[in-house]
Amino acid sequence: MAATSTRLAQAGYAVYGVDYEGHGKSEGLQGYIPSFDLLVSDTDAFFTAVVASTANTDLPRFILGESMGGAVALLLHRMRPAYWTGAVLVAPMCKIADEMRPHPVVVSVLKLMTNIIPTWKIVPTTDVIDAAYRMQEKRDEIRNNPHCYQGKPRLKTAYELLKVSLNLENNILSKVSLPFLIVHGGDDKVTDPSVSDLLYRSAVSQDKKLNLYPGMWHALTSGESPENIHTVFQDIIAWLDQRSSPKSSSSAAALDLSSEMEQKAKHDEQNFDKQ
Repeated sequence: MAATSTRLAQAGYAVYGVDYEGHGKSEGLQGYIPSFDLLVSDTDAFFTAVVASTANTDLPRFILGESMGGAVALLLHRMRPAYWTGAVLVAPMCKIADEMRPHPVVVSVLKLMTNIIPTWKIVPTTDVIDAAYRMQEKRDEIRNNPHCYQGKPRLKTAYELLKVSLNLENNILSKVSLPFLIVHGGDDKVTDPSVSDLLYRSAVSQDKKLNLYPGMWHALTSGESPENIHTVFQDIIAWLDQRSSPKSSSSAAALDLSSEMEQKAKHDEQNFDKQ
């Protein structure tokens, strides 16, 4: 997230971030999420403390979440529906694609095993680094970073991610009401672009936008070519700028609504053919 923070700071935004428990430089067993609810609560406490400590607490507040962070962002929004000015969701993890959904029997077995061997690294999975990052030099950088977990998902972590994905699908997506921008690579093999399309269609928000980038992979903000990364950040910053002042905030929804038909036509053309 360092590159994201730098680009947003250069665009004039104050940027604050947090390493989740068990991630980055935070304490806890690396790659282990004992409770997603506690993870979200910790993140909420951090950001609300940051806002309370600033000189002007009325400034616009945006939350940006990438991949699993997209799920965290949506849950933070639902904890405080009127708190955030908007959200930027980068290839968000917000539902399990139908073809990836485990059988209920498998879920029951997984739940039982988490009570016995919660930290074991036994969940089979493909190499996420190879699947997420297009550029080989970025893959090498991630693999050489001791703060990046590179093992198989721990059993309890996998179960918590499964639970939160089902919760988002069944209880959250249709209640998302804040302005949001989704950016997603069309060739993402880590989080399904069709799930972002579902969020876009399900959310009750009147100010929402989905940008699908044909040919791009999962790590849009760090794992693509410099030209592709520039395009993604250009779109993100333009969206933020449009909603960052009282004047622009009041006109943002009107602007999006006035072009709703054009957006829908472009969205339908760029995205998914439904059978």
